[in-house]
Amino acid sequence: MNPTFHLHNVGKLWLITGVAGFIGSNLLEALLKSNQRVTGLDNFATGHRENLHQVRAAVSPAQWSRFQFLRGDIRRLQDCRRALQGVHLVLHQAALGSVPRSVDDPLASHASNVTGFINMLVAARDARVARFVYASSSSVYGDDNHLPKLEKRVGLPVSPYAATKAMNETYAAVFARCYPVQTIGLRYFNVFGPRQDPDGPYAAVIPRWISAMIRRRPVLVNGDGKTSRDFCYVANVVQANLRAATATRLDAVNQVYNVAVGERTSLNELWRLLRDRLLPRFPHLKNFKPVYRDFRAGDVRHTLADIAKARRLLGYRPSHGFAQGLDEALDWYVAQAAAAPATTKGVTQ
Repeated sequence: MNPTFHLHNVGKLWLITGVAGFIGSNLLEALLKSNQRVTGLDNFATGHRENLHQVRAAVSPAQWSRFQFLRGDIRRLQDCRRALQGVHLVLHQAALGSVPRSVDDPLASHASNVTGFINMLVAARDARVARFVYASSSSVYGDDNHLPKLEKRVGLPVSPYAATKAMNETYAAVFARCYPVQTIGLRYFNVFGPRQDPDGPYAAVIPRWISAMIRRRPVLVNGDGKTSRDFCYVANVVQANLRAATATRLDAVNQVYNVAVGERTSLNELWRLLRDRLLPRFPHLKNFKPVYRDFRAGDVRHTLADIAKARRLLGYRPSHGFAQGLDEALDWYVAQAAAAPATTKGVTQ
């Protein structure tokens, strides 16, 4: 997987927090393939060593030698300071994701996503980093029902996870005003792609449904299936991070941006797209049907991004539409599902 944006002579040391996670490991691969020097921080709460092994297999030995891994936790300020030694550019991905996880345990989400975030900002300020790029979320739009979503118009958060991401944006803006810290927030919209975990109670819909369909497990749809999302392939997210970290326009910094494709796909449409792609390999899906149940607390009904701001100020151009990204990622998802042990538990969106 390669982004359409390539780095040239950046010559800086990068820090990726959450480097063993889904997005973090894809960022690591892209940076190493561009011959950058990278420090990575992770506590393996949600990341996996296997993701780092896959990156190592995808790059050359010389490129891998440019990577230093540190095991640590952003909830500890001393770990943040240690990771930021000599760092110029930060790609902050570490967080506890998932709306239902935050509903189940809001304290854990706050500790990682808010306390951990301000720890990183303080450490970055003191280390005098050049740019702090961080992962925000489309969840900050909350109960605002306008489509498409515009960065300047948000509603009230409808989950603890959304509240933590809104607080990230608040703290980043305050630090940009109070200290010489350049920040850029990226509001991710339903990212998918290789290295996305298909297992666990909080896994994202695409890997979970693929895994369930292959392994003959029931797929449980929360609601009527008309809920829609702006699914964004991970290569687009990598591109947005690299562009944000290296943007030279003064009006591009201390901003937040939507990172998406600008296309809306319902869960019913997603089901059909996945079944049509998997059916030639798994004939048992011919008569396979999803099971519908009640809506889930904290879920937003529709998401659709306006990406004009990112296009204008960052030069962001999605390299993959939803269908193209799905085609590129499918072999990885299938291989992961085939290697996993079978189970009969139901799988929800």
